[in-house]
Amino acid sequence: MFIALVLMYFLLACFACWLLLFLAGRALLLQAMVNLGWRVQRRAQRLQHGGGAQWQRLQRDTGSGLLQGWRLLLQHRWLSLAGALLIIIPPLLAWLSGDRIALRGYTDQQHAINEQVSDLLRGEQLVPPPTLPPLFFTTAEVTQLRPMLDGASRNWQLLDHDYAQRLLLVFKIMKEMHGYDMVLLEGYRSPGRQNLLAAAGPQVTNAKAFQSYHQYGLAADCAFMHEGKLIISEKNAWAMRGYHLYGVTAESVGLRWGGRWAMMDFGHTELRQPGVLGK
Repeated sequence: MFIALVLMYFLLACFACWLLLFLAGRALLLQAMVNLGWRVQRRAQRLQHGGGAQWQRLQRDTGSGLLQGWRLLLQHRWLSLAGALLIIIPPLLAWLSGDRIALRGYTDQQHAINEQVSDLLRGEQLVPPPTLPPLFFTTAEVTQLRPMLDGASRNWQLLDHDYAQRLLLVFKIMKEMHGYDMVLLEGYRSPGRQNLLAAAGPQVTNAKAFQSYHQYGLAADCAFMHEGKLIISEKNAWAMRGYHLYGVTAESVGLRWGGRWAMMDFGHTELRQPGVLGK
């Protein structure tokens, strides 16, 4: 009996809280009460027309049930009061607090897409890979695809620190998740070298000095190392798949990928910043 009483109080308090917190609930209850009133009224009219004795018996039974319930509440009044307060006060306080209560972890802030990006944002300092010997960048195959690459800078220290860490993170993800070893072909580019490459024609670059993020250490060109060889050509199916994975990964850490451009540069990424290049 005691457990049934406590359960009844709990359900009653939950119902009261629902009515208190939700406008739709109050409207639904009001409509239900109106409909119930009409039905009771029609039922009472039929009973009155059918006979006074039946109507009096219904009134007597209803009054007896209400009286019994009221006596039960009075008998356990302190327990009823304590249970009602225990259940009603927490949602009442939440309702009074309004929108000042916020759940932790559910804010409008942007979150990193994976744990590796989170590690970078928490301050993990990634170390550049060992520099390859110049011989790798002067083979006939490489020179045909990327002329004058022998004079390119592959010094990670000349790159912007933030950009370098993001690019190193891309290298790490490409290796650990996709099995691609990335190689830095060219990072920082001096104004003189930029003009030299621009003079070679649009097939190399359209940007002159200080028209490229390379001059600010905010861009780099990369390729892949596979079976001891430097792979650059997009005609290689394995490399082309790698370039697409590279682009998706680079964009996931906030970099721009050259593969999106009209003149596609699949190995290029850059970190755009306000004020650089007059933008």
